[in-house]
Amino acid sequence: MFKKSFAPIIPEKSKLLILGSLPGDRSLQENQYYAHPQNRFWKTLALLLSAPIPMDYANRVALLHQYHIALWDVCEAAIRKGSMDTDILQERPNKIDQLLQDNPHIRTVCFNGQKAQKLFDSYFNRITNIQYITLPSTSPANASFNQERLLGAWDIVRKIVSAP
Repeated sequence: MFKKSFAPIIPEKSKLLILGSLPGDRSLQENQYYAHPQNRFWKTLALLLSAPIPMDYANRVALLHQYHIALWDVCEAAIRKGSMDTDILQERPNKIDQLLQDNPHIRTVCFNGQKAQKLFDSYFNRITNIQYITLPSTSPANASFNQERLLGAWDIVRKIVSAP
């Protein structure tokens, strides 16, 4: 039940950081962000960026690098039975403040779901020159958002990475 996050993916000159809460069981088993086949993160990102949906992890990471999107989780470690965000207990945060300090090109932080945002806000102060956006979770547990609604809500990501 003790779970640990992965190292961040930080492309050079990242301008956007997407934060999840903590990897789920499938992601931990495969040592990959958003590995559960029903999680819509990679599909949503690819559709927004008009890119082919990457099927293998190397191409998924390459997509992040191509668009200068950093990826990490708010929790470095936590106790959690299963993969539900509601079950996260005794969390310990990652050093997100240090990551932002070390990567001054990051001007926007997007939270993949409300739990990531709430965890972040319980451990960190928001930096005034960084924009923070809470997006609906791409998790299959977020059944109220179909793919079309997710694309509409996540379109801000396309606008951020397309801006000069």
